[in-house]
Amino acid sequence: MALNANAVRVAVTGAAYVGPPATTLPTDAVAVWPAGMVDVGWISDDGIVEGNEAESTEIKGWQGGQTVRKVVSSSEMTFQFTCIETSKTVLELYHKGSKIVTTDGKSVLAIKAPGPDRRTFGFDVIDGDSHVRITIPDGEVTETGEITYKGDEAIGYSLTITAYPGADGTVAYKYSSDPAWASEPEE
Repeated sequence: MALNANAVRVAVTGAAYVGPPATTLPTDAVAVWPAGMVDVGWISDDGIVEGNEAESTEIKGWQGGQTVRKVVSSSEMTFQFTCIETSKTVLELYHKGSKIVTTDGKSVLAIKAPGPDRRTFGFDVIDGDSHVRITIPDGEVTETGEITYKGDEAIGYSLTITAYPGADGTVAYKYSSDPAWASEPEE
Protein backbone atom coordinates (compact mmCIF):
# COMPACT_ATOMS: atom_id res chain seq x y z
CA MET A 1 0.00 0.00 0.00
CA ALA A 2 1.35 3.41 -0.96
CA LEU A 3 1.28 6.09 1.69
CA ASN A 4 -0.08 9.54 0.84
CA ALA A 5 1.01 12.33 3.19
CA ASN A 6 -1.11 14.76 1.15
CA ALA A 7 -4.22 13.02 2.48
CA VAL A 8 -3.39 13.74 6.14
CA ARG A 9 -5.84 16.29 7.48
CA VAL A 10 -5.71 18.55 10.54
CA ALA A 11 -8.73 20.42 11.88
CA VAL A 12 -6.95 23.78 11.79
CA THR A 13 -10.08 25.88 12.28
CA GLY A 14 -13.83 25.74 11.93
CA ALA A 15 -17.11 26.78 13.47
CA ALA A 16 -20.20 25.42 15.21
CA TYR A 17 -23.69 26.58 14.26
CA VAL A 18 -27.14 26.24 15.80
CA GLY A 19 -30.55 27.05 14.40
CA PRO A 20 -34.25 26.50 14.92
CA PRO A 21 -35.73 23.04 14.38
CA ALA A 22 -36.43 22.03 10.77
CA THR A 23 -34.04 24.61 9.28
CA THR A 24 -33.16 23.61 5.71
CA LEU A 25 -29.44 22.87 5.88
CA PRO A 26 -26.80 23.15 3.14
CA THR A 27 -26.15 20.03 1.08
CA ASP A 28 -22.49 20.65 0.28
CA ALA A 29 -19.31 21.65 2.06
CA VAL A 30 -19.08 25.31 1.09
CA ALA A 31 -22.58 26.77 0.61
CA VAL A 32 -23.51 29.73 2.78
CA TRP A 33 -25.29 28.77 5.99
CA PRO A 34 -28.98 29.73 5.80
CA ALA A 35 -30.58 32.59 7.72
CA GLY A 36 -31.37 31.51 11.25
CA MET A 37 -28.19 29.46 11.70
CA VAL A 38 -26.01 31.25 14.27
CA ASP A 39 -22.25 30.77 14.73
CA VAL A 40 -21.72 30.06 18.46
CA GLY A 41 -18.37 31.91 18.39
CA TRP A 42 -15.03 30.94 19.85
CA ILE A 43 -14.52 27.28 20.77
CA SER A 44 -11.74 26.11 23.08
CA ASP A 45 -8.56 24.72 21.54
CA ASP A 46 -9.81 21.19 22.31
CA GLY A 47 -11.89 21.57 19.14
CA ILE A 48 -14.95 19.45 18.43
CA VAL A 49 -15.00 15.78 19.43
CA GLU A 50 -17.23 13.43 17.44
CA GLY A 51 -18.37 10.28 19.22
CA ASN A 52 -19.97 7.22 17.68
CA GLU A 53 -21.02 4.58 20.15
CA ALA A 54 -22.75 1.32 19.43
CA GLU A 55 -23.67 -1.36 21.91
CA SER A 56 -24.33 -4.89 20.84
CA THR A 57 -25.94 -7.91 22.38
CA GLU A 58 -24.29 -11.27 21.94
CA ILE A 59 -26.39 -14.24 20.95
CA LYS A 60 -24.83 -17.46 22.13
CA GLY A 61 -25.48 -20.92 20.80
CA TRP A 62 -26.64 -23.63 23.15
CA GLN A 63 -23.97 -25.96 21.80
CA GLY A 64 -20.76 -24.88 23.50
CA GLY A 65 -21.92 -21.40 24.46
CA GLN A 66 -20.15 -19.80 21.49
CA THR A 67 -21.15 -16.39 20.18
CA VAL A 68 -23.01 -16.99 16.94
CA ARG A 69 -24.21 -13.47 16.27
CA LYS A 70 -24.08 -9.91 17.55
CA VAL A 71 -27.04 -7.58 17.26
CA VAL A 72 -26.66 -3.82 17.57
CA SER A 73 -28.91 -2.94 20.50
CA SER A 74 -28.27 0.81 20.63
CA SER A 75 -26.22 3.49 18.93
CA GLU A 76 -25.52 7.16 19.47
CA MET A 77 -23.68 9.94 17.64
CA THR A 78 -22.53 12.91 19.71
CA PHE A 79 -20.47 16.06 19.26
CA GLN A 80 -18.75 17.67 22.24
CA PHE A 81 -17.11 21.09 22.38
CA THR A 82 -16.57 23.95 24.80
CA CYS A 83 -17.73 27.44 23.90
CA ILE A 84 -15.45 30.11 25.33
CA GLU A 85 -17.38 33.06 23.96
CA THR A 86 -20.22 34.22 26.18
CA SER A 87 -23.35 35.18 24.22
CA LYS A 88 -27.12 34.93 24.41
CA THR A 89 -27.00 31.94 22.03
CA VAL A 90 -24.42 30.06 24.11
CA LEU A 91 -26.07 30.79 27.47
CA GLU A 92 -29.46 29.63 26.19
CA LEU A 93 -27.92 26.45 24.74
CA TYR A 94 -26.13 25.71 28.01
CA HIS A 95 -29.25 26.40 30.13
CA LYS A 96 -31.77 24.39 28.08
CA GLY A 97 -35.24 25.89 28.04
CA SER A 98 -34.13 29.16 29.64
CA LYS A 99 -34.30 32.49 27.83
CA ILE A 100 -32.47 35.78 28.36
CA VAL A 101 -34.67 38.86 28.59
CA THR A 102 -33.04 42.27 28.12
CA THR A 103 -34.78 45.50 29.13
CA ASP A 104 -33.12 48.91 29.11
CA GLY A 105 -29.69 47.33 28.61
CA LYS A 106 -30.06 45.02 31.61
CA SER A 107 -30.34 41.27 31.06
CA VAL A 108 -31.66 38.47 33.22
CA LEU A 109 -31.48 34.73 32.67
CA ALA A 110 -34.10 32.92 34.73
CA ILE A 111 -32.63 29.41 34.82
CA LYS A 112 -35.27 26.72 34.61
CA ALA A 113 -35.03 22.97 35.00
CA PRO A 114 -33.88 21.60 31.62
CA GLY A 115 -36.59 20.53 29.22
CA PRO A 116 -36.64 19.41 25.61
CA ASP A 117 -34.87 21.84 23.28
CA ARG A 118 -34.34 20.22 19.89
CA ARG A 119 -32.58 22.27 17.25
CA THR A 120 -30.58 22.06 14.05
CA PHE A 121 -26.77 22.00 14.31
CA GLY A 122 -23.83 22.22 11.94
CA PHE A 123 -20.05 22.20 12.01
CA ASP A 124 -17.36 23.35 9.60
CA VAL A 125 -13.92 21.72 9.87
CA ILE A 126 -11.27 23.42 7.76
CA ASP A 127 -7.69 22.55 6.80
CA GLY A 128 -6.54 24.95 4.08
CA ASP A 129 -8.61 24.09 1.01
CA SER A 130 -9.99 20.94 2.63
CA HIS A 131 -13.43 21.66 4.03
CA VAL A 132 -15.67 19.18 5.82
CA ARG A 133 -19.19 20.18 6.77
CA ILE A 134 -21.30 18.17 9.21
CA THR A 135 -25.03 18.86 9.49
CA ILE A 136 -27.42 17.56 12.13
CA PRO A 137 -31.06 18.08 11.12
CA ASP A 138 -32.37 17.08 14.56
CA GLY A 139 -30.19 17.38 17.64
CA GLU A 140 -30.19 18.52 21.22
CA VAL A 141 -27.80 19.50 23.98
CA THR A 142 -27.91 16.40 26.18
CA GLU A 143 -24.99 17.08 28.52
CA THR A 144 -23.27 20.16 29.89
CA GLY A 145 -20.03 20.41 31.84
CA GLU A 146 -19.25 22.46 34.90
CA ILE A 147 -18.59 26.18 34.57
CA THR A 148 -15.41 27.37 36.26
CA TYR A 149 -15.05 31.04 37.17
CA LYS A 150 -11.31 31.59 37.50
CA GLY A 151 -8.95 34.52 36.99
CA ASP A 152 -6.54 32.84 34.57
CA GLU A 153 -8.79 31.06 32.08
CA ALA A 154 -11.78 31.73 29.85
CA ILE A 155 -15.21 30.86 31.18
CA GLY A 156 -16.17 27.74 29.23
CA TYR A 157 -19.54 26.20 28.45
CA SER A 158 -19.06 22.51 27.68
CA LEU A 159 -21.83 21.15 25.46
CA THR A 160 -22.56 17.67 24.18
CA ILE A 161 -24.95 17.49 21.23
CA THR A 162 -26.77 14.22 20.51
CA ALA A 163 -27.91 13.69 16.91
CA TYR A 164 -31.34 12.06 16.59
CA PRO A 165 -32.38 9.89 13.62
CA GLY A 166 -34.70 11.13 10.90
CA ALA A 167 -37.40 9.03 9.28
CA ASP A 168 -34.78 7.16 7.23
CA GLY A 169 -32.45 6.58 10.22
CA THR A 170 -29.89 9.24 9.22
CA VAL A 171 -28.53 11.17 12.22
CA ALA A 172 -26.06 13.46 10.44
CA TYR A 173 -24.58 14.27 7.05
CA LYS A 174 -20.93 14.89 6.18
CA TYR A 175 -20.00 16.79 3.04
CA SER A 176 -16.61 17.51 1.53
CA SER A 177 -15.05 18.61 -1.72
CA ASP A 178 -11.71 17.20 -0.54
CA PRO A 179 -10.24 14.99 -3.31
CA ALA A 180 -8.96 12.57 -0.66
CA TRP A 181 -12.57 11.56 0.03
CA ALA A 182 -12.95 10.22 -3.51
CA SER A 183 -9.60 8.46 -3.86
CA GLU A 184 -8.72 4.90 -3.02
CA PRO A 185 -5.32 4.12 -1.47
CA GLU A 186 -2.87 2.67 -3.95
CA GLU A 187 -1.68 -0.90 -3.40
